[in-house]
Formats: sequence, structure tokens, C-alpha cells
Amino acid sequence: MSKLGQRIDQANVVAAERLMDSQPVLIDVSPAAEAIPGMTPKSILHAGPPVAWERMCGPVRGAIMGALIYEGLANSPEEARELAASGEIHFDPCHHHQAVGPMAGVVSSSMPVWVVLNKSFGNFAYCTLNEGLGQVLRFGAYSREVIQRLIWMRRVLGPSLKKAVAISGGINLKNIIAQALQMGDECHNRNVAATLLFLKEILPHMLDSDLDRSTIKEVSEFISGNVHFFLNLSMAACKAAADSILGLKDSSVVCTMARNGTDFGLRVAGLGEWWFTAPAGSPQGLYFPGYTQEDANPDLGDSTISETVGIGGFAMASAPAIVKFVGGTPTDALEYTREMYEICVAKHRDLQLPALDFLGTPVAIDLRRVVETGIAPIINTGIAHKEAGVGQIGAGILRAPMECFQEALIVFGDQYG
Repeated sequence: MSKLGQRIDQANVVAAERLMDSQPVLIDVSPAAEAIPGMTPKSILHAGPPVAWERMCGPVRGAIMGALIYEGLANSPEEARELAASGEIHFDPCHHHQAVGPMAGVVSSSMPVWVVLNKSFGNFAYCTLNEGLGQVLRFGAYSREVIQRLIWMRRVLGPSLKKAVAISGGINLKNIIAQALQMGDECHNRNVAATLLFLKEILPHMLDSDLDRSTIKEVSEFISGNVHFFLNLSMAACKAAADSILGLKDSSVVCTMARNGTDFGLRVAGLGEWWFTAPAGSPQGLYFPGYTQEDANPDLGDSTISETVGIGGFAMASAPAIVKFVGGTPTDALEYTREMYEICVAKHRDLQLPALDFLGTPVAIDLRRVVETGIAPIINTGIAHKEAGVGQIGAGILRAPMECFQEALIVFGDQYG
């Protein structure tokens, strides 16, 4: 066991180095069918581990229904619900296609997606563009306004950003994340600085393109008016980093954490594509007026890829203002980050936290340390209404379920011990 422990430790050092060495660069914006491997006109990707229609929660069902209407495959919510249950639509996790999706995580064939290249290791990652807060598809809403916004994103926002990104020659997302952590973001539930840093990067390239003035104004106003716009870029950047360790032999570092509103799932670098699941937890947080925890759906979304690579909840020390959105106090935010060092292999050399004397964020979650210490990863998250069609009702904090880590460690021991 001593030799095995040494092998695992060595592999985990490699995993941590890969996560830190990753250089995610935005290189394109394209329709999902053109960019994401395995997409078809009747594919719908969702967040979290695999789940069948019969077990899907309300927000995921609502988002799928909206996507089917948006794609022209159904004319009404009733038709969309019938089609989704018919077996004609192929459902698959975003993570199986090098992609991630916030909350319900739904990706359909014509949706524009960010295309991110990890220049250090040559792998790609994909994520849709952020719609904003409240009544949006990713929280399960499918009203006429939601569909019209998605159509505008396909016709105007996506093509406009595609032109600007092409002129830019590529935008280094890791640099933006590193800067944003110095400016009060944690790049999961707080993206105020990161969104404005991205707008600063992309605007000159829009001005250099053949886009007309009114389109540039429209796109710029949409980005500046949505303080969560950078979230989807951050998620794609984190996915590109996390996939660099998927399948790394002997490593007990967690490479995926994701939720679909029914199940929480994780994958471990040394166990490859194997999912370990437990019931999704319920966030404790702050609710919009008129809503309470009784209205909330269990946790959902792929945005925990942020915590998986050391930002989000793990970097809350850099974002004391986040507690106004998810609950708690600035002292709590500091303590959450300090606690996460106990379960991680390294401190990130590039992503630093001013409030902790520029200590690097905790990075590379070690499955063994989670089980040994009993400290589960902290997650900050949005909260969706449990019924399809309503949308976001708040935001909060919770822990990943310990059962997943315990089960994964048993299997890891069987495979390697």
C-alpha cells in the first residue's frame, strides 16, 4: 500500500500541474451542430450525469421543451413534452461531448457555443452563451420572450461575436479569470469584473469588423447589462482544464462534479468516464421575493466545473460581496476557501487571492482527502423553481454529497489496490 500511495501521490502532482498549466483560449463561436462532436438535429445535451426523461426534474424538462420549440421541432409546450417523452430525442450529458451547461445545461443543435482550446494540451471545450438571470431557458423557462431571446442570440449575438473573436486571434480566458479574482469575482456566481474585462477585450475587435454601429451597440448593451455573461466562458475554460486529466492513470483527483437536478455526479481522473452519483442536495440561500425553499428544485448544473478546478466556491475568499447573493458573511467566504485547502493537492500558482496574502486557490481535489477528513467540497449555486417554466428564484450554498466520494474511493481501491 505504501508503493500504491506513492504512485497515487505522484499521479496527483501531475494532475495538479496539468490543471495549473492549462491555457484555455477562446478561438471561435459556432452553432453547436458544427462545433460539438456527436451533435445531431435531434440531440439535446443536459447538465450533470446521465438521466432519462422519466427521472428529469422540472427545470430540465422545461428547458428541453423550450429547446424543442426554439429548434422548430415542436409548436407548443404540449407538443414538446410529448416529443421529449417519445424516445425520438437523444439525451446525453454535456460532459460526454466535451461541453458544459449551466443549471439545466440544455444544448440543442443550432445554439451558438463558445469554442475554447486548451493550448497546453490540445483539447477543446464548449459552452452556450449566457442568457442572463431570471426567466431564462437554463432555469427551465420557455415563454415566448425566452424563445425570442434565444433566436436573437442565434441570429445576432453569436455571429457578431464570431467575427470579433476571429479578428482577435484568440482571447486568453485564464488571464481574465486571474485578473477577475483580484477584483472581487470568484467566477462562478460573481462575474461582474470578468464580464467587463471580457467586454474590454472584445469591443475593439467588434469595432474592427464589418458589423454596423447599431449591432455593436446592441451586443455591447446585452453583455454589459448581464453581469453573469462571463460565467459560460469561465465554465468552458474550466472544462478545458479538467479534461486534461480525464483518464490519468493512478490519479485520485476529481475531474468532474455536476448535477442534473435529480442526481449529483462526479468522475475521478484515474477512473475515466465512470460516474458516481447520489441524490442532488438542496442549497441554503437567499430567495427572490415571493419564493421560499419549498419552491426550490434540488441543485443542478455543470457550473461546479468551477469548483472542480479551484475557483467558484473554492475562491470565495476573493469575493466577499458574493454573500449578498448566496447568503452568509464575508468571514464565511474566507473560511470556505481556507477549508478547501484541506482536501486539495496544491495551491494554484496563477490564480491568486488578495484576501489570503495572494495565496493560490485550492486546486486538485483529492478523493482520499475528502473521505479521510469528512470535508465535502463547497459549492455556490443558483436556485431554480422546481416546476418547469418558472425560472430562477434565488441563489445559495451547499456541499457535495459525501456518498459519491465514498463510493468512488471504494471502486478506486478495487481498481488499483
